[in-house]
Amino acid sequence: MVRINKNILTALLFILAVQSSVMAKTKVEKMDELMGLYHKYGQFSGSVLVAESGKVIFKKSYGYANKEWKIKNKPNTKFRIASITKQFTAMLIMQMVEQGKIKLEGKISDYLPDYREDTGKQVNVHQLLTHTSGIPSYTSQQNFFKDTSRDRYSVKDFVEKFCSGDLEFEPGEKFAYNNSGYFLLGAIIEQVSGKSYDAVLKEKIFTPLGMNDSGYDHNDKIIENRASGYQKKIHGFINAPYLDMSLPYAAGAIYSTVEDLNRWDQALFGEKLLSGKYKKLMFTNHKDGYAYGWGVLDFEFENPEEKIKMTSHSGGINGFSTYIARYPEDNNSVILLNNAAGGSVRGMSHDLTRILYEKPYKLPKRSLAEAMYKMIGKKGIDNAIKSYASLKKNKPNEYHFVEGELNRLGYELVAESKTKEAIEIFKLNAELYADSANVFDSLGEAYMIDNQNKLAILNYEKSLKMDPENKNAEAMLEKLKQS
Repeated sequence: MVRINKNILTALLFILAVQSSVMAKTKVEKMDELMGLYHKYGQFSGSVLVAESGKVIFKKSYGYANKEWKIKNKPNTKFRIASITKQFTAMLIMQMVEQGKIKLEGKISDYLPDYREDTGKQVNVHQLLTHTSGIPSYTSQQNFFKDTSRDRYSVKDFVEKFCSGDLEFEPGEKFAYNNSGYFLLGAIIEQVSGKSYDAVLKEKIFTPLGMNDSGYDHNDKIIENRASGYQKKIHGFINAPYLDMSLPYAAGAIYSTVEDLNRWDQALFGEKLLSGKYKKLMFTNHKDGYAYGWGVLDFEFENPEEKIKMTSHSGGINGFSTYIARYPEDNNSVILLNNAAGGSVRGMSHDLTRILYEKPYKLPKRSLAEAMYKMIGKKGIDNAIKSYASLKKNKPNEYHFVEGELNRLGYELVAESKTKEAIEIFKLNAELYADSANVFDSLGEAYMIDNQNKLAILNYEKSLKMDPENKNAEAMLEKLKQS
């Protein structure tokens, strides 16, 4: 029997413990690996910041602020934050409520005398803040972006043309996310203060907090370190379509940086901007998990019994997708600003949160649709179909094998008038997900475009049988049977 000296054994155990410690990834290393993969797979290009107990533990930027000049994103790169703007608008309103200049129960007509009288006397400020006004949202209007995105409007003209529609439901009856409501709040801020929304933002929030890299994103101004916006297509990135920033206004026109948003996050723990009484009201769940400019809900981990309180908001605007999540009980936060819209920043934030709390998380996967699209271009549809089986067998954990990926690929091929190839992709999807009504609806549409009406009818009927509520299949069947 071989005896080991006790001192030697102790030394060996110590070395093993040190090696194990070195080999185990830290939270920061895990976060960097996660976001590095999201960037590598074309799903993230931007800046990320994670704070724990009020201290920044991870701050890094990926990709380019300008792809054409290969100018890299940095922590001080300025991104359009889109609907994260709403929480700033809500703060300005609440400051005026605290000062007695605005009442939450006050009606639109109390502050905007030129607004249509019937609706203006029904809808109050609280309902605008909580998306319960019933006023139609201008971004939901058919062809709004197609017909209007390049036009510049004054606040008064825009309110009259796009924020004054007939009520869709009784005010306060239900929650319906609404950009018109926050546009109207911006107009109220201007009317009550006698200043521009831009000026009030700077005076009441940005200057007091030292948010020197934040502001209203005017198209014509020269703004240092402003990121360009890009959109992800199946074949790569394109420049985002132009949007005049007078349209998002108080609902989505602010630019900022992860560092400035961290200053904002920390300020919300104090009373520099708003007293505790009104701040509590601002973060109260008023309807369907929405407060004033914030979503308020529980974040659930893998075990549903494990959850933490979260206040959050996402943002999406041409070329940009953004997300801020706060965990106020622990003074933790996650901020993501992406100038290559395509990936789910909400999902990235949730992954980072799991790492932050040392819970199980999953690494991102490559897009199956993008891989097969390239294969079709290089080797044709037959080889692409064969490659699907090969990828699923040999790389099941690397690619995203879901119904939606093939559906996305099929519709991209339809858009490029490659209908025959699209039909083959939709057929593959129908074989793989035979219990889904949607795959047969898509296959029916492709056959209809290809003038194969009998097969179109067969697939639409199958889809409708599986989902009797499928109004699209019902309408297409009526159209096909009349032709």
